[in-house]
Amino acid sequence: MNRNLALEFVRVTEMAAIASARLMGRGDEKAADKAAVDAMRSMLDSVECDATVVIGEGERDEAPMLFIGEKVGTGTGTKLEIAVDPLEGTTICARGGYNSISVMAIGEKGNLMHAPDTYMDKIAVGPEAKGVIDIRKSATENLKRIAEAKKCRLQDLTAIVLDRPRHHDLINELRQTGCRIHLIGDGDVSAAIATALPDSGIDVLFGIGAAPEGVISAAALRCLGGDFQGVLKPRNDDEIARAKKMGIDDINKVFSMEELASGNVMFVATGVTDGSLLEGVKFKSWGATTHSLVMRSQSGTIRKIEAEHHFDKKPRY
Repeated sequence: MNRNLALEFVRVTEMAAIASARLMGRGDEKAADKAAVDAMRSMLDSVECDATVVIGEGERDEAPMLFIGEKVGTGTGTKLEIAVDPLEGTTICARGGYNSISVMAIGEKGNLMHAPDTYMDKIAVGPEAKGVIDIRKSATENLKRIAEAKKCRLQDLTAIVLDRPRHHDLINELRQTGCRIHLIGDGDVSAAIATALPDSGIDVLFGIGAAPEGVISAAALRCLGGDFQGVLKPRNDDEIARAKKMGIDDINKVFSMEELASGNVMFVATGVTDGSLLEGVKFKSWGATTHSLVMRSQSGTIRKIEAEHHFDKKPRY
């Protein structure tokens, strides 16, 4: 996979971030999401590649743009698969909150799992705890293993969890262990990545979130040297049927990080609102500034890109 493509895809997430950031705090989730989708779609068609969306905004009849199976790019060059979340943290952006991003994962054909639009139970850690987690074990057992790997007390660990009613028992168990807990309202891709960042203060992600975001998180952690496991948690028979249609026969299978995102993968994200991972879009009299993260699994390269966008020279903004 051509490494120069990474910088081309940054332009895609930058565009989506700027478009959605214009609607920050306006209380309209649908408008913010549509702005990000429209902008991302427009920029993707300028990238010289032959790409297929394997994780997008839904099935063809549910999403006007970036639907699963859609072809994007110029149609020439490298054959790729992409997983997109034009606005991760839609509610965050609409409420003017913390940690909303525009994000993509890119892989060569066959490298990204075609995840159904259902839930996934997840566990994510950084490099120090790679190889010690087991999602089939309890949260308590996993915390003990992580503490041993990190050579610290279990009570010194911090777990990050989506603040949802479905996590009531999980949160109670974590509290019983004495570990620290950081509850978030949205954005578990950023949360998973935080486990692999030395200065984030986050050691492990637990809990159930969207399966497509699990694939994107796995791609990011591949680049960062962390670890990730996931198990699908369909909510009804229709979601089970959809998963089987996409080639997943064993609904209870534990997916490793490498099964979710294999081979050479790239991860690209741009901040929409300020967060622990990236600064958000800042509008100026002449345009805007963006902060992005670009990572490649093949080289382990991690680039942080700060860009100035002068709107008088970029009419599409």
